[in-house]
Amino acid sequence: MRKSLLLFTCALGLYFPVKAQDSTEVQSYALSLQEAITYGLENSYTAKNAQTDIEIALKQKWEVIAQGLPQISGEVTYQNQLIQPTSFIPAEVFDPSADPGEFLPVQFSQKQNASAVATWNQLIFDGSYIVGVQSAKTLLQISENAKVKTDLEVKQDIIEAYGNVLLAQESITIFQKNLKTITKNLEDTRKIFENGLGEEEDVEQLQITALGLETQLNNTVRQLAIAYDMLKLTLGIPIDSKLVVTDNLEDVTMQYYDLNLLTQDIQAEKNIDFRIAQDQTNLAETEVKLEKSKALPRLSAYINYGASGASNQFTFFSDEQRYFEQSIIGVSLTVPIFSSGMRAAKTAQKELAYKQSLEDLELARNQVKLQIARARNDYQFALDNFGTQEKNLALAERIENKNAIKFFEGIASSFELSEAQSQLYQAQQDYLQAMYDVIANKAALEKVLDTTIYKPKED
Repeated sequence: MRKSLLLFTCALGLYFPVKAQDSTEVQSYALSLQEAITYGLENSYTAKNAQTDIEIALKQKWEVIAQGLPQISGEVTYQNQLIQPTSFIPAEVFDPSADPGEFLPVQFSQKQNASAVATWNQLIFDGSYIVGVQSAKTLLQISENAKVKTDLEVKQDIIEAYGNVLLAQESITIFQKNLKTITKNLEDTRKIFENGLGEEEDVEQLQITALGLETQLNNTVRQLAIAYDMLKLTLGIPIDSKLVVTDNLEDVTMQYYDLNLLTQDIQAEKNIDFRIAQDQTNLAETEVKLEKSKALPRLSAYINYGASGASNQFTFFSDEQRYFEQSIIGVSLTVPIFSSGMRAAKTAQKELAYKQSLEDLELARNQVKLQIARARNDYQFALDNFGTQEKNLALAERIENKNAIKFFEGIASSFELSEAQSQLYQAQQDYLQAMYDVIANKAALEKVLDTTIYKPKED
């Protein structure tokens, strides 16, 4: 029996560690750019918090509305007088022959008593309540528009982070290709030098270029790992998860090369930044109404019902225990009469704040127009620069190829070849950066033009 129990215990010890290991299995993701955007809008940390803010605002709205609905409360009280209070009355009340000034100690109440009361409160009219409901709706609208802005920012961040991964990947591919080419050139040049047909400086010049490429390659490999971690963080994916991007830089660039977007326009009033500024103006206007409503009367009604009983012993659950009922109905009217100008001063403050919000709203309108114009210009420049860098790269490749041929034919120096190679490497990086700029600037332009990424639910 003991042997069987020992084997069973060992089996449990082996089983549970395996289960724990399975529970920590690393998740893997393979996402295109569009899949990453869809995933991030649902799972990123900031998007989730923005959605939670809307849910909080919905609860706050109901909290305000509920204040005008019936409120029922109940109270149950039990008291046990461990030492009963004693009162003194003139002894002449019970004994006419008692001496004047003589008092008798008397205990009027019973030792234990219990009571239960239920009260119904109902607000009939309160100007502050009406304005409060309007204010709750405005706060909900603010949360919904904040969600829109958050989603637009999350979308832009995902595109930029995804683009950085593609940029690093493409840079690694080019550095590896360049390093392979320069290594072959170095080997050929070393053989020429060893045969006495070249200068040692030619070998050393190519060695310098190769070392520089190797250093840049190693640095870009590390940058790729950081870019992946940044993309995971933006998407709401744990850093220790595995993530693979399925798009490539050139394809995404062509998808984001959209001349029609340059002609697309929206009214400033539809831009999310303007709508948020408008929400603040509406809130300031509501606060003015709230201060004015405090000068109105407040009317409420209530009704309660209860019963109480007393006894020297705990007999409150006995059928013989007597309870005495009571009930009250009432109406309460509060009328503000005179506040020494305090209400007027508060109202004036809110009116001035509302006036400021109108100026801020007009400022936001013009800022949005400027923002759209700047984003459109940046995107136009990115498209133009992409075409320019594409041509520059083709020219740099031809120049480097010609100098390489001349070098091995002995009619060009290693310095001239090095200059052509440096020019080519710079043109390659400029071309990659131009592709990334097309993607990033289109994302920025879409952010200021997009009004459909999130639609609030109807009440």
